[in-house]
Amino acid sequence: MRAQRRTHGRSVRVEYLLLDEAASAGRARGLTSKFLARSRALTGAGDEQLDDVKLVVSELVANATRHGRSACRLRLHASQERVTVEVYDDSPLPPRVRPFTADGEHGRGLAMVRCLAQRLDVCAVTGGGKRVRAVLALPG
Repeated sequence: MRAQRRTHGRSVRVEYLLLDEAASAGRARGLTSKFLARSRALTGAGDEQLDDVKLVVSELVANATRHGRSACRLRLHASQERVTVEVYDDSPLPPRVRPFTADGEHGRGLAMVRCLAQRLDVCAVTGGGKRVRAVLALPG
């Protein structure tokens, strides 16, 4: 795992490289908690908003490690207005929102992300793979 941190005016961003393993979702959640704790003075976000960001991170990283074939990248960008979560993986297939079923064990994560995020988009990246980006608004 590698991390880079940059500060731009009234925002802060960090990037992590995570191994392609199931434990990476939990690791990403912990890294996000630490990042958000350091950024809290800037964002002014409450516990509920921070929990939403951590949920989005863990769901997107879990999908990337489940469907990708190598390490994934997690980028976090926080400002006073929003937190942007970007997860990059090498799978060319876009994520799918599956219908809810009473006994389904998988497929609900992306639907939850769509409900929590102000914006969710997926785009192909140069060299193969994709970026999944979720933008969560913060109370201003």
